[in-house]
Amino acid sequence: MTLLHMALFGSAGLILLSLLLAWLSLGVALTPILGLGLVVLAGLVYALFGLARFELTRISNLYDTDVAPLTWRPRRREGFGEYVRSLGRNVSNGRMWALLGSLLFSCLAGSLMLTALQMAVRSSIVAFAPVLQADSADPLGTVPGLWGFQTPVSQAPWLVLAALLGIAVVIGLVFLHRMVTVGIVGSIARESALVERVRTTAVQREGAVRAAEVERTRIERDLHDGVQPRLVSVAMTLGLAHQQIDSDPRQAKELVAEAHASTKSAITELRQLTRGIYASVLDDRGLDAALSAIAGRSHIPVGLDIQLNGRYPRVAEAAVYFAIAEALTNAAKHSRAQRCQITVRVREHEGQQSLWARIEDNGTGGALITPGGGLDGINNRVLAAGGTFNLDSPQGGSTAVEVNVPCAY
Repeated sequence: MTLLHMALFGSAGLILLSLLLAWLSLGVALTPILGLGLVVLAGLVYALFGLARFELTRISNLYDTDVAPLTWRPRRREGFGEYVRSLGRNVSNGRMWALLGSLLFSCLAGSLMLTALQMAVRSSIVAFAPVLQADSADPLGTVPGLWGFQTPVSQAPWLVLAALLGIAVVIGLVFLHRMVTVGIVGSIARESALVERVRTTAVQREGAVRAAEVERTRIERDLHDGVQPRLVSVAMTLGLAHQQIDSDPRQAKELVAEAHASTKSAITELRQLTRGIYASVLDDRGLDAALSAIAGRSHIPVGLDIQLNGRYPRVAEAAVYFAIAEALTNAAKHSRAQRCQITVRVREHEGQQSLWARIEDNGTGGALITPGGGLDGINNRVLAAGGTFNLDSPQGGSTAVEVNVPCAY
């Protein structure tokens, strides 16, 4: 296939390059005439971009190279000036010029390959042609020569060597074409992969920051609305008991008992709060046991369908655990659901394992992701772990939350 590609570009590619040079010359020549050449040059930019995309598709399909497509950089705003700036951004696109360089190399290498192939074929024909019977007029004997000349029989070994040299040049150019074009496209692929990795890292970092902010806000709210008022009540009760301990010991004893009960409630709330920050059972017994524990504490019946094999990285387990815990809390508070189903599986894609979980209730639906809300917290925590989050909650129907967290990234 490489040989056929090079033959095509060697025969027609130089004609295409000549047409592009003529197009450029025409645009430059017409520019002084009311700026008509600018329209021609703008069309040339589109033509070059199309050729670059064609070259990228050709190389990626020919050598099975996975690379991100070349995309046109659009206008950011309306207006002719922004259109011109958009053309400038595309003209300065290094990926486009690298691909055009690959196309130019294919044309030149294809032309050289055709010349070497022609030399090899014609040398072979001359070297292995039947030798004419020598006569008195031609004592040495001759055979039809290269390019129409008579070639002495004594030069046949040199013709064989020329044929072998031509074949070697053809084979070398085929491998050189692969090495150079794949190198160019491969560098573009590595650049695209690096850009995508930077983008993914930025998304994960943003998700981690937002998840930490949402978690901090939740802790502050729970402390302010729950534990703090209870502790203030304990302090006030103990103050009253201290005042009445001499005058009314019995009443003081009752106040102390009341403060003791409030202290126990505060401790319980603190345990629930710390459980939302860190689940010790997750480290001790794994994700399966931790999910069984939160299902047992749920206010609505929960069905568990968990199929796991052993333990997985703590980051992945923690992200799935807190996502399920928050989804159950939302279902109990907002969806008016009568039942919730939790499904957890291990999936494998391209040799990489991931934890997949689906939480579905039979509530009223209509759930939305709002900044600072529970679903937003799930989304941020999953993004920070390098996973994906999906919400399906039609109005009046069941709500389904799906999370997919890689076990390594």
